[in-house]
Amino acid sequence: MSIQYSTRSVPRSTVLRQRRNGAGVPDDMGMKIQQLRFLAAVAQNDLNITAASAKVFATQPALSKQLRQLEDELGFDIFVRRGRALEKVTPAGAQVIRHALTILREVQNIKGVATEHQGAGRGSLAIGTTHTQARYVLPPIIQRFRARHPDVQFHLHEGTSEQIAQLAQHDRVDLVIATGARELFDRLVLLPCYQWRRCIVVPRDHPLAAATAPSLAQLADFPIVTYVFSFAGPASLTASFAKQGLTPNVALTAGDAEVIKTYVRVGLGVGIIADVALDPLADADLVAIGTGHLFPAHTTWIGFARDGLLRQYAYDFIGLMGSHLDREVIERAASCGAQSEVDALFARTPLPSSIHTA
Repeated sequence: MSIQYSTRSVPRSTVLRQRRNGAGVPDDMGMKIQQLRFLAAVAQNDLNITAASAKVFATQPALSKQLRQLEDELGFDIFVRRGRALEKVTPAGAQVIRHALTILREVQNIKGVATEHQGAGRGSLAIGTTHTQARYVLPPIIQRFRARHPDVQFHLHEGTSEQIAQLAQHDRVDLVIATGARELFDRLVLLPCYQWRRCIVVPRDHPLAAATAPSLAQLADFPIVTYVFSFAGPASLTASFAKQGLTPNVALTAGDAEVIKTYVRVGLGVGIIADVALDPLADADLVAIGTGHLFPAHTTWIGFARDGLLRQYAYDFIGLMGSHLDREVIERAASCGAQSEVDALFARTPLPSSIHTA
């Protein structure tokens, strides 16, 4: 005679205690993919049950019930609760969420294999990137991509390095395009695309307008308007000043080069922006001065999940970011066990100095 287990009428505290002691574990209580989807939705929506329910097309009670059942199955709390609200994720819960996202990514990979095998050209591609890339670099690339893949839905998510790192961590984007801050993306394969440099922009009547190669000491005499510094580590801009024992007078930082140029125009300070953000026509009222003698070049990279599946159109998009990034090279990079191996793969690859020459 078989014994049927049920926990429906047993207090949850008793169930958790039984599981911790290895007793009373029902054989038929297996976690479901649907529960993992609900869990991922909650994590991706800042623990907001209402937003998560809307994302997975479920009622709030149904989603909460599934989360409780998953916790019962695991034998510990994934979330710290305050009443009905989820206050934060427990340390063990963070591990569960990380593995759940991996499982869901693999499920998506299996579906992607099936779709690719059927030759379907439909799908979606989500990109996480910074303002500079979204505003100045990507428009012609996305235009070319859409011409090749009209049936692929394109989603562009713009933010700081920290913000797009969060999107990548929660599998909200397929590809990430950024410069620097690589330590935030240690779970991605990062491929170098092109190099760019900073340039100085000042009004035509500014004292530096006639300088062809100003020194850092000269720059330090004026207020500086530049990009928001990353919180991930020391900024390369301030590090360059520090090497000469100087401290820049940063008057304002912004994530948008157009905002920086606006404040330069009203006299707030000397602008330091990416050279790709300079428009010869729209910015004809400003004087642009090269900084190759002051600051190192920067490399913009494109990244994807190490265990993710890239559809053919994703390979095509990456190829548009650099002619050196063909499918064979991308697959070789994806097979590397660590980012240091990827870096070694591209160590002797000359990068274009602008995306427009890639």
